[in-house]
Order: sequence, then structure tokens, then C-alpha cells
Amino acid sequence: MTGSPTNGPGRAPSTDGSAPTSANSPGQASFAALREQLHEAATAFADGPGALEGILLGMVDDVDRAVREPLEIFPVCHHSPASALAMARRLREKQPKVVYLELCEDMAPLLDELRNCRLPVAVQAFASDVDGFPAEWAPLSVVAPITEASAEYQAIAYALDTPGVELVLVDRSSDHVFQWDGRHGDRTPQEPPAPADGVPEPEAALHGEAVGVEIGDLRPRFAELEEHLLRHGKVRHWSEWWHQYVEVPLGDSDHEAYRQVMFLVGSLFRRLAPGDGDRVRVDEDRERYMWTRIREHLAAGGADPEDCLYVCGAFHAASRVEEFGVAGSGSFTVSPRSATTWQHGLIPSSHAAIEAQFGLAPGSVSIAATQWAKNLKRTRVQPYRLAGQDGAKKPRATKKTAPAIAAPPPEAADDRLSGFLRRPPVLDTLDEAELLGWSVDIVRAARRSGYLASTADAIAVFETSILLAGMRDRAKPTPYDFQDAAITCIEKDAVPGRRDVRRLVEIMMGGDRIGRVGYDALPPLARDVHDRLAPLELKLQQRGVQRALLDLNSRPELAACSDVLWMLRRLMPHGAARPIMGERKLGERSIQESWDLALGTHQRALIELGYEGVSIEQVLEQRLRRDAYGPRATTAVVLAAVEDATLYLGSRRLADELGARALEVLAAERTVDGAPEVLRRVRGLLAYYRTAEPVLPPWVESFVKAGYAHYCTLLPTAFTDEDATVGQVAAMLGFLFSMESLALSLGCDRAQLELAVAQSRPTDPERTALLWAAQVQLGALSRAELRERCGELLANPMVVPAYPRYLSGFVHALVPVPGLADVVVEAVSNAFGRLPDPVLLPWLPSLITTLRAGAADLAPLLIREAGRIFPARLAALDAWVPPWREVPEAGAPDGGRRRAAGGGSRGAGLLFAHPGTLDAVAELLGCDGTWAASGDGPAGAHGAALAGRHPDTAIAWESLLTGA
Repeated sequence: MTGSPTNGPGRAPSTDGSAPTSANSPGQASFAALREQLHEAATAFADGPGALEGILLGMVDDVDRAVREPLEIFPVCHHSPASALAMARRLREKQPKVVYLELCEDMAPLLDELRNCRLPVAVQAFASDVDGFPAEWAPLSVVAPITEASAEYQAIAYALDTPGVELVLVDRSSDHVFQWDGRHGDRTPQEPPAPADGVPEPEAALHGEAVGVEIGDLRPRFAELEEHLLRHGKVRHWSEWWHQYVEVPLGDSDHEAYRQVMFLVGSLFRRLAPGDGDRVRVDEDRERYMWTRIREHLAAGGADPEDCLYVCGAFHAASRVEEFGVAGSGSFTVSPRSATTWQHGLIPSSHAAIEAQFGLAPGSVSIAATQWAKNLKRTRVQPYRLAGQDGAKKPRATKKTAPAIAAPPPEAADDRLSGFLRRPPVLDTLDEAELLGWSVDIVRAARRSGYLASTADAIAVFETSILLAGMRDRAKPTPYDFQDAAITCIEKDAVPGRRDVRRLVEIMMGGDRIGRVGYDALPPLARDVHDRLAPLELKLQQRGVQRALLDLNSRPELAACSDVLWMLRRLMPHGAARPIMGERKLGERSIQESWDLALGTHQRALIELGYEGVSIEQVLEQRLRRDAYGPRATTAVVLAAVEDATLYLGSRRLADELGARALEVLAAERTVDGAPEVLRRVRGLLAYYRTAEPVLPPWVESFVKAGYAHYCTLLPTAFTDEDATVGQVAAMLGFLFSMESLALSLGCDRAQLELAVAQSRPTDPERTALLWAAQVQLGALSRAELRERCGELLANPMVVPAYPRYLSGFVHALVPVPGLADVVVEAVSNAFGRLPDPVLLPWLPSLITTLRAGAADLAPLLIREAGRIFPARLAALDAWVPPWREVPEAGAPDGGRRRAAGGGSRGAGLLFAHPGTLDAVAELLGCDGTWAASGDGPAGAHGAALAGRHPDTAIAWESLLTGA
């Protein structure tokens, strides 16, 4: 955005639509010399006045306008030590009665809780249930990180601890952050930048996927401009350029010079911003919003603008909107907030998280903290700190307001820019003591990390730092020069330890300081968790992993702690509460447990749980309901919620409600995708209720009835559906066969299952084998016929290549028909015994991959069955004959299995020896009778006469019991 050419040095273009400023005005007179210089420069570089002059002189207009505003504007840059130092100095000089701060206005109630925290922390606005925004945006989260070396913290500490001072947040609310900027809907989670040593830094993800808001985002939005500044400044990234050319020069400047320079930088970046209409619109709406709130507060409270201070980013301080100033003419209507309910709290932050959030160079925030401490020591400025905060001095008994220094009468501000811009870099004497200390410390740290560093390396780092500073036209080495020198002189071919030299320098400069939210600033849920885990006697707020040992047998009171830990494991990220020993299943409880706890490391997740409820039981119930009633809920998901409600909450009411919901979801499903999970969940719940309850819950009975009819209806389609897998079809049959007795007792008809199996017409080998197994279970196919079919498959050369797929189907059939394990072992053994090597060897890889991919969990069942059939010792293998190859007894027409009826009482000898069992059965059936003597000849065999006349039943029982 450029202005029109001027007619002379005394007139400047108007870029905001207002009339040009007269050269005789006080502001124009103050900056007349600077305007003349910029006019001459524009004429020389652009061959006459034009667009360049419009930009340069327009920047002076912006500075002039901001300086002459009756309400003092204090421009800042986020996490800038120079801004924090200038803020602390100005607050002690001016002692304002009202401080207007560019921060989301709905975050004001949380600021007083900063005194209970250790910085850096972030003020967070969080919404899990959205109303008025797209559902895919949820959860919504906005964070505003605060460090000690920041101007906003100085303003907050001053306002909260100084009697009679009012702090007013004037920026848009968290709701408007998402209302105004539609780009948040397209945002994707950004991975934090990986360090050079390749070791991930979890501290960089402390803010999660939250949208960051900051005071004073000063970075060129014109990519070519930033590239130009970095190249000519001989720096690698923007953080280093800002430190070298803004932070260091402004560290020793006075108040007016600081303000004018920051106004100028903000105006430069604003005028050279690309034409991103949406972003410009949001920036201007924010400026209108803030000035509207300021004027409303001034009108309501009657404060004098001379006694107020407006702290905002330098980019917004050089605003040209009509609402600018206490006498602005524009009228901006603030849109209403949505119906979304926002929760507010404090979460821990870190230097790495701030750098990842706002795209800063790794280590820049740590270097800024070091520069802040150095500035305080050099200038002896007393910073503001909240009373009661970690490291803060104890407040005095009687607190009095510091005497205010009389402010100079309002008059035209002097031109400090001309001298500041023409002043050459100050050739500051090299602080050899500081640089020597850095060189010695980095060598010591490198030795501890495994580097072969020596005193010679410390000298080399010292000299190389000076050399690099000279090559880059710097008066003294900066921390970035020192970092480059240390990497050059110490780091060799490989990194011996976990950290490289770059990371060691960052740690030495202050490290990645990680904040902590104090107990008093935690939400009620987090405090309740800490109180309930107090019997463990652990410092749960400390970062790192702590081991908790729970002997529930000798200390029954720890059972309540165990319940809390299991719920935290269900609700929080992996690693926050991790069981080492002990488990919790339906119907099972451990007598000893061991846990690795890292609640301090995952404090943000615990705090965000507090936004959802006042206790972890309430949050868990809400989440279970949300899973069960969600739009993507499946029967398996709802049954998992039923199991969790029983396992963690012990709530029969909630379990019955969710069970009824599972019945509804099952009736609406038209696919069998979740059949394996449904089978597993239902089997577990049935086993639990049969042992823990006197009767089954009504929803379980209804679910079994509905599931029996549901899967019988879908079975013929599933056998031919290409989208359904063999495991899913096997799970359907497993549900039908395992629940058959209960379903029939509840009124279901077995003919429905028989018809469903008869209507199934599979075409692929796996499902064909599965159908044969189902027919065997139903009695439509005998085991002998199944063996014959397997033999025919092996005898057909055209089918042999597909034999592994048949075996895969048989293995899956063990889910509904586990009694076929011996047949599957026999089928595999016959393949190895009958197929020649030229056929078997190419066939083996296909068999192994098929079984591994589709039936890995059923392999133990086959192994146990093989161990039962095959001999246990190698010596017995030569004489061993497989059961399916046994030679029938000679002369026995039934293969030796049918026994003669006239064998006396041999078959019933056990009954005569122990008649008590039959006596009890006879008494139960109401039969009267006496036992015949065992030596009465034919009369003694009367009890076995029926078995002699009808031997088929006995033979069937023998086959079932022996597996023959």
C-alpha cells in the first residue's frame, strides 16, 4: 500500500483517506528534518519522488500520528527483553492508573492465578463442545504464552500488585479468534521442528494443537523483504536478525527513542505486507475492536487518558483505521459471541513450545531470557514480579504505592529517529569475561556429554567467536556467533551422546525452561486427583517418571488410588499413568500393582480434563456417552463403553443404558465389519454377568436374541460379499454357535440358522471350508465326510495350489467350532505326508503367509492339539501311527469300534461298582427299582441290554470323546 507523490518536503501523502497533514503542525515540525532526508533519499534512489517516497514519508506519518496520540501507546514485540526492560522502566516513571493490554478480554479472570505458577505458562481458552462452528474444528483451543522476559508480564505484575491500578484486556475474545479467521478450519497439526540431533523434544508439544495469540507479532510478511534482511544482515534466521539489529540497540535507548523506533518498524512491516485480504481484514478488525473497547471504558469510568497506558504490538500501534485514538471517528459494531461454552485455565508452557508455536528459531527464547537477565544487571532496573510467585521476594508488611514521577507537560515529541538511524554501531568493548565464561562452560558441558573437548577447544571457541563477529560486521560476538563457533570447534564427525553442541549451548544459555501450574491455580478436577492420590506420598507435580507401589492386600485403603489410576490411564495420554504390574479385567482385581506416573509431565492433559467436569468419574461418563451416542458409533464401540462403565465406574445404571443403546445400533447395522469385536465383547460380558450377577441383565438377553436373528439374516450375504473378510464371517458363526443355547432358551428358532447355512453359497476356498465346518457343527455333514473332502482336495492337482486357502478357512473355523482342531491338524499333516517335494516346497511360503496373516491368534490352539496327538518323545516317532491311519481290527465289521452286546456286564461294571450316581438320577426322575446282583448271569446284564440293541448312540459318544 503506497501513497501518492508529494509536492514538496513539507507535505506528506495521506494513506488513510484523511486530509494531508499541514507542515506547520507540531508533529510535522518535529519530524521535518527526517522528512527532508527521506525525500532526498527517495529522489536519489528512485530518480524522483514517487511510490518509494510515499512509503518512506508514510512511515513518518504513522510514527507522528502514534506519538501525538493523547493516550500513550506503548508498542512491544512478543517475548522481547528490550520491550520488557522499557516497559518496566516506563511503568516506574509514569505510574499509570489504567493499563490497556492487547490480550483476549475473556482471559482476564485467570491472570491473578499467575502468582501461583512458575513461568513460562500459557493462559488457555478451551471448548470441547462447539456451537456455531463446524464440528470438525472441535476441540477449540487458544493459548497466550507468558514468560518473565515479556512486556505483557511486566504490565500484568504491575497492575495486579499496585493498589488503585486497573488492568483492562481489550483484544477480541477467544470466540472471535475463530469467528473472524476462517483459516483455523483448514489448519492441520504442526509437528514441532525436529532438533539437529534427531532426538524428539516433547516439550515442544506442550501447547498441543492450540491456536496461539501473542502481543506484538513483528515479522515481515513480505518474503522477499525478510530474505533481503537476512542476507544483508549476515544471519541465518529472523530471530538472530531481530536480536542483532533491534534488541541490542534498543537495550540502552531512552523511552521516546524506543517508542519511535518500534512505531517505525511496525509501520514498515505493515506497509510492505502483501495483499492478503483476509489477514489484513482481521488485523484491522482487531484494531477497531481494541480502540472501541478503550473508548467504552474511558467513557464509563471517566479516566483521564494522560493517566492510562495502552500496551499493544508495534504492528497494531501504527494503525490507520478510522477508529484509531481516543478521538476516533469510526463506529465499529462488535459481533456477538457464539453459543459455544468456553473454559479457561492455565497450562504449562516452555521455551521450545513457544518457539514451535510462533515459528521462532530453536533456542531464541532461551537466548532472550539470558539477554533479559543481562539487561537487568547492566541497567539496574527493578522488574515487576507477582507477589508469591516462585523466586519472588516476600511482600513487605505495609505496601505503599511508589511515588509517581511527574510527567512532562504534553508537547510535541522530539525527533529521536534521525539521530538513532544515523548513529553508527557503537563499538562496545568486548566483554571478555562473559565470553570466556561461555567458552569454559561449553567445554565442560561437552565433556559430560561424551565429547573429547579440552582447554584448547575453549580457546578456539573464544577466538572463533571474535572472528565470526568481525566477519559479520558486529561490534561484539552475539550468542548466535558463540553457538556457531562452538559447533565448529567442538562437534566432530558424530554426536557421542544424546545432545549435540547446538543443544548444549541452548541449555547453557538458560535451557528449555518449563513452567508449572501451581496447585491453587489448578481446576477442581486436577486438585481432586492430587488429593485422592495423596496416600501414595509422591510429588506428582514434578516432571519426570515416578514409581508407585500399591500393596492392596496389606493396605486396602490404596484401592481408591488404584481406581483413580485406572481411570487416568483410560482418559489421559499414554505415559501419564502406565501400569507395570497388575491388570484390571472384568471379574478380576490385582492384589499388587506397580505404576509409572508422569502427571507433572502431562499436566496440560490433566488440566484440560478439568474443563470437561469436576471429577474424573463425571468426565469418563461423559466420554462414554459421547462414544456411544456419536454419529460414528458401532455396536463394538458401544459394547466397549459398556465394559468400561462396568470396569472403571461400577455403574449398573450406566451399563444398562449403554447396553440398550448397543441393541439399537446393532439393529441399524447392515454390515458385519465389527463382528469379531462384538463376539469378543459379548463373550466377556456374558462370562462376567454369569459369575457376578444372579440373573442376566435384561439388555443382555435382548441383545443375544436380536443378535442371533440379525446374524442369521446377514449370514448368506456375508458368505458371498467381497467386502466381508473370512474372520468376520467366522465371528458371525462364532456368535451364533456360542450363543445358541442361550438364544434357544429365550425363544429363538434353530431352523433359522439351519436355513441361513443352507442358503449360503460361497465361491472362494476360505469361505467354502468355513461353510463345511458350520455344516459339521449343525450335523448336516459328518466328520468322516469332511475328511473325505479334504482328501479329495489333496488328490486333485488342480486344487492343490489353493489348498493353503482351504486350510486358512479351517483355521478360522476354530472360532465357531473349536472341536475341529484335530481335523485341521490332520489336514495339515496329510498335506506334508502326501505331497511330493516339488509341489510342497513352492506351496509352503503361501501356507505360512496365509496362516500368519489371517489366523495368527488361533495358532496356539492348533499347537496344543498337535501336541496332544503327536508323540512327546522323538524315540516314539518311528513306531507312531496317526489316529486317522489306524488299521481296523480284523473280523470286526464296524472297524473294531462296535463292541458285542453279549459281553456280560463289562461295559456296565463301573455302574455296579458306584451305583450312587444312577440312584440320584432315578430319584430325581421318580423311578423306583432295585439293583440286580452282579452274579446273576444274564439278569446282571439287563442294565446294558438297551445299549446292546441300539449301539449307534454309544459309538457316537465314543467317537466324540476319543476324537476318532
